Amino acid sequence: MKRSSRQTLLAALMLAAGLALPACTSSQVLEPSALVGGDAAAGDQPSSPAFPLPAPATPGQPATGAATPQTLAAITTDARVQFAPVVGAPASASTPLAARLSARATARGIPLVGAGQSSASLIMKGYFSAISEGDQTTVIYVWDVIDPAGTRIHRIQGQTRAPATGGEGWDGVQPATMEAIADETIDRLAAWLTMRQG
Repeated sequence: MKRSSRQTLLAALMLAAGLALPACTSSQVLEPSALVGGDAAAGDQPSSPAFPLPAPATPGQPATGAATPQTLAAITTDARVQFAPVVGAPASASTPLAARLSARATARGIPLVGAGQSSASLIMKGYFSAISEGDQTTVIYVWDVIDPAGTRIHRIQGQTRAPATGGEGWDGVQPATMEAIADETIDRLAAWLTMRQG
């Protein structure tokens, strides 16, 4: 079996194991709030959100550093979203992911609830894996949207491929790749929340 095939199989098995262990407490589970500095935004955000927000964005405006110049449509929702610690991604990937999720959620008008807060109506649990093949690295991600009773009610999944720089696996994943995943995650969550209310 070729090395890239073994790496692909290993990464797929690791991702499957992460999905089978939603209550995993191993060292792979990282709390992004511990990795991202900064204060919460003013307003109704909790004092210690799971993803500390940057300076508040005006709803409908792009998140800071957004890759696309178009105006983002803010949604109206009564959902209060909490991001659980992610599984499978190291600090180098979780940090830009967490910061961008916060900024994009603010721009899209999605209220976030801090870790340990009980007012969340939806919890996002993320599972990540990075696979290197040649000079490319693919990040595979799955977000389970969980209701307060612990039932999965929606899933957002996908993959992003980018040139590997600095090594294989997570060593080759740049912050821009994780920021693109965060943008896609929040935009798809916003679309689902809008459809759910309709």
